[in-house]
Amino acid sequence: MSVEFLHCDIRTVNLLLLPSLVSTFKPEESIGAVVLSRSRSVPFIIPPTLRGRDWIHLTNEEQVQEDRDPYMTPQSGPRSSFHSLAGAYVVGTINPDLYKFPEDKSETDFPDGNIGRLWFSIEYEQESERLLVSLIKVRKLQPPADSCSPFVKIYLLPDERSYLQSKTKRKTLNPQFDENFVFQVSSKMLLQRTLKFLVYHVDKQKKHHLLGQVIFPLKNEALTEDNKLVIWRDLEKENLEPPSEHGDIQFSLSYNDYLGRLTVVVLRARGLKLQEESPAVGVYVKVSLMNHNKFIKSKKTAALLGTPNPVYNETFSFKADQTEMDTASLSLSVLQSNKGEKTLLLGRVVVGPFMYTRGKELEHWNEMISKPKELVKRWHALCHSTD
Repeated sequence: MSVEFLHCDIRTVNLLLLPSLVSTFKPEESIGAVVLSRSRSVPFIIPPTLRGRDWIHLTNEEQVQEDRDPYMTPQSGPRSSFHSLAGAYVVGTINPDLYKFPEDKSETDFPDGNIGRLWFSIEYEQESERLLVSLIKVRKLQPPADSCSPFVKIYLLPDERSYLQSKTKRKTLNPQFDENFVFQVSSKMLLQRTLKFLVYHVDKQKKHHLLGQVIFPLKNEALTEDNKLVIWRDLEKENLEPPSEHGDIQFSLSYNDYLGRLTVVVLRARGLKLQEESPAVGVYVKVSLMNHNKFIKSKKTAALLGTPNPVYNETFSFKADQTEMDTASLSLSVLQSNKGEKTLLLGRVVVGPFMYTRGKELEHWNEMISKPKELVKRWHALCHSTD
């Protein structure tokens, strides 16, 4: 479009000229005394053919070059050359960095000890009550052998009896799946459900080896038909040990000594011994901060219905001064609530310093103290003791 035909205010011209100026200006070229290679900004100018129109006139110091005859014949050469813009006015600058897309580092930045990363997308159709799951790809798998033929099983928890399965990709550590799956689930129950991806490797004897898993609760997602979420998650190793007598709970701890903040992330539980397995049974976790065995404050997760293997992924923070960390402790109680009945304790674990704990619970606490501001994740066996 020729700028000769523009009859608009400065904001409209700014938008129309922006793409061409950004694409044609070269950093090594200069406008008068302004050398672009010395600045990250690209001057935004009004061509001389638009002079005399309804512009805000700037001072002579802001002119690019000395005024010339506006009716002179343009010099030969490309239109994008600055030499054809003699007599133009600088009205501002453009920062090219503002027009760059952020670099996607999800395929290049892998933490130490990473066993793979999985990409998927989800959306929900309200009218048909269908959850649409697209399995996109997996990268950087770590199989037990040199070759790898992976496939993925997808579950919609708490139902662990049925699953959907991808095709097997032969001899690759970076499989590209691009497969679509559908789960039928009511909108009322959707936010109670959790997606579980299990990534397997098939060896030459047709045996299946679990390489890792991804657990993704749906309760925190805004799922609509016009909102397709593309997500990636790092694979985690599944806890292959059998559950403890009263079940196990997984949570992360972090302590920020500068802010005096103790953070607990309640992740999941497994193998819980529910007193009555029915959809009406709700299971939640109560996290309590103690000091000298005296109650300070408690917080609760949402109650999840009808599953012995609930997934929470809920974060809680407590104020705890650094001087209190030798006498503070955390109690995590897993509780079952039934309609019209008393709340039942399913199990409990306490983590804290040597004054209160030993074994894995003490190790978890000490590792948290030794790694300030880092999340330290562990499984713990539940004990059936009174609160």
